[in-house]
Amino acid sequence: MSRPAPCPIYTLRGAGAPLNTLHFRCPGGDTPLLFSGSAKGAIHIWNLNSRRAEMVVEGHCGNSVIWVSTLRSGDSLMSQGRDMQVCLWDLKEGRSEAVDSVWTGSVGFCQCSLLETSPSNYLLAFAGSQTEEIKIIEMPSKNPVSTLIPDTKLGMVMCIKLWKSDSGLGPLLFAGYEDGSLLLWDVTQRSELSHVKAHPEPIMCLTFDPRHLRGVSGSCEKKLSSWMLDNQNNIQLQDCVMLVNPGVSQLRIRDDSRLLASAGWDHRVRVFSWKKLQPLAVLQYHTDMVLSLAFSDHQDPRQRLLAAGSKDQRISLWSIYNERADTG
Repeated sequence: MSRPAPCPIYTLRGAGAPLNTLHFRCPGGDTPLLFSGSAKGAIHIWNLNSRRAEMVVEGHCGNSVIWVSTLRSGDSLMSQGRDMQVCLWDLKEGRSEAVDSVWTGSVGFCQCSLLETSPSNYLLAFAGSQTEEIKIIEMPSKNPVSTLIPDTKLGMVMCIKLWKSDSGLGPLLFAGYEDGSLLLWDVTQRSELSHVKAHPEPIMCLTFDPRHLRGVSGSCEKKLSSWMLDNQNNIQLQDCVMLVNPGVSQLRIRDDSRLLASAGWDHRVRVFSWKKLQPLAVLQYHTDMVLSLAFSDHQDPRQRLLAAGSKDQRISLWSIYNERADTG
């Protein structure tokens, strides 16, 4: 017998707007938190024990919040809004003060990417004011590191991912563009390492597994495109995963490299084994587009959650494949 379709273990309501971005912080011993950014400019900090918002941060003048993240220290929150600002918030002792901000100049929906290089420094990548421009700065100094502009016209920057290779190279960055191109950049050298046409349509989202040098991207089509890096840092296109309905908002790989989740325009979350890209589950709860996903960082694998945020203004939380399930 096949397993019955899973149900969310609980839902969070009260954001009052579509949920564009989600981020967990579940350190051992402290209260597990989920951060959400909404289309009306609010950041909700949800206490997962009480299942209520313990704080609401309003910092982007009512403009849509499209990305939130925390630093490893746990006391600093970063948010990006469509007011062209990235804000840094101090969460110590329950405060919600913006202590710094960066002006991006970008009017698009490309989410920032963060790479912590030391306990006190990190790189921040974001789409710039020019259509194809990506800027990388060092924080908290705001010193410019590089500006990346492709040699050919690829259209708007749609999604980016900063990461650090074990090979001794400096920081690298994947970027998906409006024409369906996927580029790998050497941030320090400001040079293109590889360029492939991953989709015929704009790349809406991508994610990458540095441990296995594999990634996957999605667009408005009925498929996901998987790819990997060879030992010369060339992107090699691999299999395509066909979907029932078109449109993917976001992709996430769980930290243990076992699961891939996709947020669908068809109101569904699809779960695949990351190793073989076999479909495992279709999570049906939402009544509108699923816009955002996040896997929790619980130290105990049995407590791990998957959160999905939707245009229907609700967040669903799921516990799936946390035991020793065969996920391919």
